[in-house]
Amino acid sequence: MFTHTLAFDSPSYLLLLALIPALWWWGYRSLAGLGRWRRLTALSLRSLVLAAIVLALADVQYQRKNEQLSVVYLLDQSLSIPGELRQQMMGYVKDSIQTNRKAERGDRYAVIVFGRDAEIEVPLVESELALHSRVESLLDPEYTDLGTAIQRAKAIFPHDAARRIVLVTDGNQNLGNAYREARAAADAGVSLDVVPVHLKPRTEVSVEKVDLPAGVRRGQPFELRVVLNNEAQADSKTSARGTLRIIRKTGDNQQTVAEQEVTLPPGKRVFTIPEEIDLADFYTYEARFSPATPESDGTAQNNTASAFTHIRGRGQVLVIENFDAPGEFDELVDRLRTEGLETTVRTTGELFNSLAELQRYDCIVLGNVPRSSGDDAENVANFSDAQIDLLVRNTSELGCGLVMLGGPETFGAGGWANTKLEEAMPVDFQIKSAKVAAVGALALVIDRSGSMSGPKLSMSRAAAIAAVKSLGSRDYVSVTAFDQAPYKIVPLQRVGDYRRVASRIERITEGGGTDLFPAMEEAFRQLKRAEASVKHMIVLTDGQTPDAEFARLVRQMSDAKITVTGVAVGTDANVDLLRKISTAGGGKFYFVREPRALPRIFMSEVRRVARPLVYEPAAPVTPHILQSHEILTGLEAGVPPIRGFVLTDVKKNPLVQVLLQSPLPATPDNATVLAVWNYGAGKTAALTTDAGARWADAWKEWDGYDKFFSQLVRWAMRPVDGAEGDYTVATNVRDGRTEIVVTALDAAGEFVNGLPINVAVVPPRTPGGGASAATLAVSLEQTAPGRYVGSFASETPGAYMLVTSPAPGAAPIVTGVNVAYSPEYRSIETNIPLLRSLAELPAGAGPSGEFADAGLQSLLTDAEESRRFNPFRDDLPWAVSAQSIWPWVVVVGSVLFWSDVFVRRVQLDGAWIGAKLAAAWGAVIGRKAQPAVPETMARLRHRKEQIARQYRGGRDASLALPDPPQADAAKGPSPVAVATAARPEPSSPPAPDATAPPTEGDAEADSYTQRLLRAKKKVWE
Repeated sequence: MFTHTLAFDSPSYLLLLALIPALWWWGYRSLAGLGRWRRLTALSLRSLVLAAIVLALADVQYQRKNEQLSVVYLLDQSLSIPGELRQQMMGYVKDSIQTNRKAERGDRYAVIVFGRDAEIEVPLVESELALHSRVESLLDPEYTDLGTAIQRAKAIFPHDAARRIVLVTDGNQNLGNAYREARAAADAGVSLDVVPVHLKPRTEVSVEKVDLPAGVRRGQPFELRVVLNNEAQADSKTSARGTLRIIRKTGDNQQTVAEQEVTLPPGKRVFTIPEEIDLADFYTYEARFSPATPESDGTAQNNTASAFTHIRGRGQVLVIENFDAPGEFDELVDRLRTEGLETTVRTTGELFNSLAELQRYDCIVLGNVPRSSGDDAENVANFSDAQIDLLVRNTSELGCGLVMLGGPETFGAGGWANTKLEEAMPVDFQIKSAKVAAVGALALVIDRSGSMSGPKLSMSRAAAIAAVKSLGSRDYVSVTAFDQAPYKIVPLQRVGDYRRVASRIERITEGGGTDLFPAMEEAFRQLKRAEASVKHMIVLTDGQTPDAEFARLVRQMSDAKITVTGVAVGTDANVDLLRKISTAGGGKFYFVREPRALPRIFMSEVRRVARPLVYEPAAPVTPHILQSHEILTGLEAGVPPIRGFVLTDVKKNPLVQVLLQSPLPATPDNATVLAVWNYGAGKTAALTTDAGARWADAWKEWDGYDKFFSQLVRWAMRPVDGAEGDYTVATNVRDGRTEIVVTALDAAGEFVNGLPINVAVVPPRTPGGGASAATLAVSLEQTAPGRYVGSFASETPGAYMLVTSPAPGAAPIVTGVNVAYSPEYRSIETNIPLLRSLAELPAGAGPSGEFADAGLQSLLTDAEESRRFNPFRDDLPWAVSAQSIWPWVVVVGSVLFWSDVFVRRVQLDGAWIGAKLAAAWGAVIGRKAQPAVPETMARLRHRKEQIARQYRGGRDASLALPDPPQADAAKGPSPVAVATAARPEPSSPPAPDATAPPTEGDAEADSYTQRLLRAKKKVWE
C-alpha cells in the first residue's frame, strides 16, 4: 500500500505566494490595452510563473509512503558454532519466511552468511523459490566479524521499505566492532532482532604459548615455559587430564625433551622445563597436549604451539648435490669443515619445502646440480618453481648466501635457463653472442589422439612448455602433434622469446586416431635442416600405432647424429616399440603412470640439447685474476689451470664483479670463471668450473684450495658475528596483529638511538602444504630511548619467523612467534550481554528490536515459538521515499513564461485563422472549389483603384468609373475592370479646372478621399 504527498524542504519560501494578488493589481492596469480576454490570460500565466519559482525555491518534493518490510537474516558460520547448528540455520530462515512473511504487501528478504568476511547467500527477493537448504558460500570460518556483516546488510537495504536485521550468532566476535556498526544502523532506522545460539557446556584445553628467553647462547642453561589454559564453563570445576610433550626439532632430527602427565584445573597454568643446547643451530620447540579422554577436550586444533631459537656458531653451510652422483663433493665438505664451517650435505632427492627449513643455514651451495635429474620416470627429482622461488627469496629477502658451483650438469647445461635462479646469479645462463657456437636443436613429437584428453594432454603441454623454457634463445625447437596425421604446431625455428612458442603449444587439442610414423618423419625432416651441434627428439604417446619402418627411420636419425627418447604414458601405449626406438636412437625410455611426472622428464631430457654450453678446450687453460677481492686474499699468485667450464654471459650490471676469467674462448663475456655480486639483502657467486671432480682436478693438490673455497663461502654467507651491544626482540600477539619490540643497548649498557632496524617476517606455509607466502617487510620506528616498535598482520594460524637486522653489518637475530590456533576455539559460551545490548538499540524513531531468549535451538523445534518471534511484525514506521521535483517545476515555469510573452506580443485574427484552417481542411478532404469572394471585397478593390487614380491626378472627374456591378467572384473579374486595367494612362493629363463646379460623383469622391487621408494622417501621428 502506498500514499502519495508533496513536501517542501524549505517551506518558508512559500510566503512569497502572497505576491500573487499584488501582481494582479499592478498588471490589470498596465495591460489594459490588450483587451479583456488577453489581459486575463496574461495575468493568469504570470501568476503560474511566480508560483513555479516559489515552489522551486521551497524545494518541492514528491513523497511516497510504503508499508513494505525488508528483512535481512545474518547467519554466523564461524567455527565457534557446532557444525550441525550451522547447517540448520537455513532451515530456520525458510520456516521463518514461510510462516511470517506477508506476501500480499510485497515483503522482501535476504540472507547473508559471515565468518571473517560476509557474503550474500540470497539477494533481496520476494519469491520463496530463492531459498535452498544449505549454505553454499565459501567463507573463512576461523574468525567472526559481526560488524562487517551488519555493515553489508545495511548496504543492501532498499530505501523505500522498512528495514530489519535478524542476527543469528553466538556473539563471540574476534574482529571488528559489532556494537559500533549496530548503533550506526539503528540510527539510520534499521531494527535489529537477535537470535542467540546457545553453546553447550564443554571443557576446552589449549596450549596458549611456548616461551623461550631472548638471546639463548650455546651451552647456557635456560628455562622453557609452556602456558596451558583450561577454558571450562564459568560454573564448572572440572579438571582436565592429559599428557604434555615437548619436542625439539633441528633440521630433519627431532627429539622429545620432556613428557609428563598433567592435571589442569579451570584457568591457566605455566609449566617450566629446564633446557641447555650445546650445538649451534636453528631449533624449534613444539609443545603438544594430548587429553586423557576425548570428553575432556572440545577441539584438538588448539593443542599445539611452537617457538624458535637460533644458537649462533661459526656459520652453517648447506651443500646440495645431485642424487645421481652422491659423494661428488665429499672432499670439498671435509675441507670446509676443516676451516671451521659447519657443513651439511643434502641431495636433490630431499629438498626443502619452506623458508623456515632454510633458516638454519647461512650459505647454500649448489654443487653441479641440474634442475631435473634421474634416469627413469619413477625416480626423477627436480626443483619446482616454488622451491626455486624459496631459494632466491632466502637470499634476496633474508640475506642467506648462495653459491653455484659448475660442472656439466649446471648453469645453462643443467636446465636452469629462464628461472629465477638465473636472475639471482651475476651471469646469464644463455649465450647471446653469435660468435659462440653453443646451439642445440630439440624436436617434440606429442600424441594428441582422443585417448590423450584430460590430464594426459594438459600435462604434455605443460611438459613441452617447460622444455622450451629451459632452452637458450639461440637454440632450435620444433613441435609436431599427431593423431592419424601430423600437425606442425611449431615449425623449426630459434626459440627467441619462449613465450611466443609456448602460446602455440597451448593450442594443442585432442583429435582422432594414432599414427606415430608420419609425425616422426616430419620432425626428422625439420631437425636435419637445423644448424646445431646437438640434435635430440622426444616422442610421447599413450596408444598403439600401425606398423611402419621405424627401424629404418631410427637408423637414418642415428646417421644424422640425432638422438631419440621415447615416453610411454599408461599401459595402453606401445611400450615395446618405444623402448626399441629409444635404445636404437641413443636416448632413454620412460614409462609414465602418472602424467604429473612429464614436466620433470622433459626438463631432464633438455639437458642433452644444452651440452654445447660445456666448454672443454683442447689443452688446460689458466684463469686470469682480473681484480683484487677478499675472496682472493692471499691467492695473488694465481690459480691452477682448469680443463673446462660452462659458458655463461656476464650480466650488464655495474654491481657484477668478474674475478676470474679464462683466456679462451675469444669472447670475454662468455669466458667467466668466477663472478660475484650483491643481490638484495644477500650475496651470490657463480663458479663456472667444478670443485675438482672433473675439470679442476689440479686444484685438489693446490695449497690454496682450502683458503679459496672457505673464503668464497664466508664472503657469501650472512654475518654470523653478533653486533656490539645487546639486542632483545619481544613479540605480543593481539587482535590479529603481532607487535615487535626491539630494545637496543650498546656494550656499556646505554641506549642506542637512531638505528634503521628492519624485520623480515616469514609467514607460515599455506594450508594446502605449498610454499611459504610472500615475506613481509616491517620497518620499526623508535618510540623511546633504545626502543623500536612495529607490527604486522598475523591472523593466519601458524609459526611466523622473524629475521631482525639490528645494525648494518651485524648478524641477524632470528626469532619467531606462534599463532597456534584460531580465536574461534576459545569461545565456549554465548556472549549474551553483547547480543542483548544490540537488540536494545532503538531503530531511529521506531522501537528497539527483540531478543529471542529461547535461542536458535528452540525456534528450530518449537513451531509456536517460531510464530511468536516474528521478524515481519508491523511495529516499524512506514518507509518514506522523497524525490525532489523542482527541476521539473522550473521547466514548466519556463514554458509558462514564454506563453505569457506570446500572449502579450502577438495578436491573432480569428477570421484569418478560420479561413486558413478551412482551406487546409478543404485540401485534406480533396475539395477543389475555391471559396466565393465576398461582394464587399470586390467593391472595396474597385473604390481603391478609383481613389488612387484621382490622387495621382491622372484622370478627369468625368472619367470616373461607375461602381462595378455585383458579380460572382468565382466567375472572374468584371469586363469593366478588365477594360480599365488595359486602358493606357495619358503621359501628361490636363490640369483640372478649379473653378468648375464639381459634379455629383466628384463631390462624393472628394469627400471619401478626404476622409481616407485624414484617417491615414491620424494613424501616422
